[in-house]
Amino acid sequence: MTAYDERWSSTIIMMNGDGMDGMGLMWFFGLLVLVGVTVLGVVLVKALSGKSSHNAGPDTRPGRGVVPGRRGTEILEERYAHGELSTEEYRERLKTLEEDGQ
Repeated sequence: MTAYDERWSSTIIMMNGDGMDGMGLMWFFGLLVLVGVTVLGVVLVKALSGKSSHNAGPDTRPGRGVVPGRRGTEILEERYAHGELSTEEYRERLKTLEEDGQ
């Protein structure tokens, strides 16, 4: 073995230790990256779907029935305001909605 080979061999050992420390860190950081990507994926899916596992209270999105019959009443009011319903039709349908809500 030449002097160059001995220096090269000792340089490799100094850079990597005995080889096990570097591998242990590689496994640790690889696992850390895998966990991070998984958590990021779960967060993105939940954010894009608009659902959460810890919702407190009723669903408050429009048309989801926070107050029973409220969305039907809103639609009825809009149609009446646009002239699609006569006053008599409006009152009949409003009465029906109120009866169904009770």
